[in-house]
Amino acid sequence: MVAAVAGVSRSTVSRVVNHSPNVRPEVVTAVSLAIEQLSYVPNRAARSLAGRHTYAIALLVPEDADRFFGDPYFASIVRGITAALEESDYILNLLVADAGPSQKTRRYLRSGNVDGALVVSHHAGDTDLLELHATMPVVFGGRPSVPGLDDCYCVSVDNLGGARQAVSHLVGLGRRRIGTISGPADMQASVDREEGWRRVLQESGLATDAVVAADFTTAGGAAGMQQLLDRVPDLDAVFVASDLMARGAVSVLAGRGRRVPADVAVVGYDDSSAATSGELALTTVHQPSVAMGAEMARMLLGLLAGQEPVEPICIMPTGLVRRDSA
Repeated sequence: MVAAVAGVSRSTVSRVVNHSPNVRPEVVTAVSLAIEQLSYVPNRAARSLAGRHTYAIALLVPEDADRFFGDPYFASIVRGITAALEESDYILNLLVADAGPSQKTRRYLRSGNVDGALVVSHHAGDTDLLELHATMPVVFGGRPSVPGLDDCYCVSVDNLGGARQAVSHLVGLGRRRIGTISGPADMQASVDREEGWRRVLQESGLATDAVVAADFTTAGGAAGMQQLLDRVPDLDAVFVASDLMARGAVSVLAGRGRRVPADVAVVGYDDSSAATSGELALTTVHQPSVAMGAEMARMLLGLLAGQEPVEPICIMPTGLVRRDSA
C-alpha cells in the first residue's frame, strides 16, 4: 500500500524503512509521506521470517531472582542495555536463571528464539555458557572465569585497579590493619578485587590475613564483618567488594560499638544507590555500570551486523568517590 501511494516499488519502500543511503532524497520524501498518511508500522514478525532474524536479544543472569531485583548494580546494567537498544529493532528478553540456565532456558535459547545473548554475573561453574557461546553471538559483562571462554567478547571494568585505589586510600589515611570482605571466589570480579587489596598491602608491608568471602548481599556483608571483627579485633579499616555488603558491614560495626570512620574506615565498591541510601554516605569505587551495559549492547549489535569489534575485550576505568566512611 505504501509503495502504491508513493509510486515506487516495494523494495524501494524497504530500503527507505531500513534507512539505506542508496535512495534519492525525493523518493525518501515521497515514501515518508505515504507512511505517515497510512500510519504504516513495519511488521516485526514478517521481517523476522523474511530475514531469518528474531530481533530479540537474551539477557541471561545466572542468579536467583532475589539477588537480581535486590542489587542496584543489575538495574544500572539493564538501563544501559535498554538505552543502547532503543534505536535498534531489537527487544530484550530477561532470563534470570538461578544456578545456571535450566533445561527450559536451554531449550528456549537453542530453539532460535533469540539472535544473540548478553550474560552478566556468571560463575566459574556455569559451564553451560560454553554451549551458548558456541551457538550464537554472546557478549559477557565481566571477564568469565569459566574454562574455555578465553576467546569470548566481553565488557568489564578495571576491578584490580579499582581495588588498588580503594586500599591505597586507606593506607594513605594511616590505617594499618586493613581487612577485606570479598565476593564469591568463583567470580572473576571478586578474585580481581581481592588481588588488588592484597597487592597494595604487600607493597606497604602490611598483613594480608584479614579476608572473608561473602556473596555480594547486605546479609553477606554483615556476616563477613562479624567474622572479621572476631578474628581481627584490632581492625581499623575494611575494603568491601560491593556497596550492599558495605552497608551490612557498617550496621555490624555500629552494633559492636565501632565508629565509622573514626575507629574503622570503610570503602565499598560500585558507587550504586546503596552507597548513599543510609545515614552514612559510603566512600566507594565508582564503576560505570550504565555505560558498561550500553557498551555490551553496542558490541553485540555490531556482531549481529557482521562487524567484529576492534578489541574483543573492553576494560572500562574506575575511580574512587570519597564520602563520609573513609
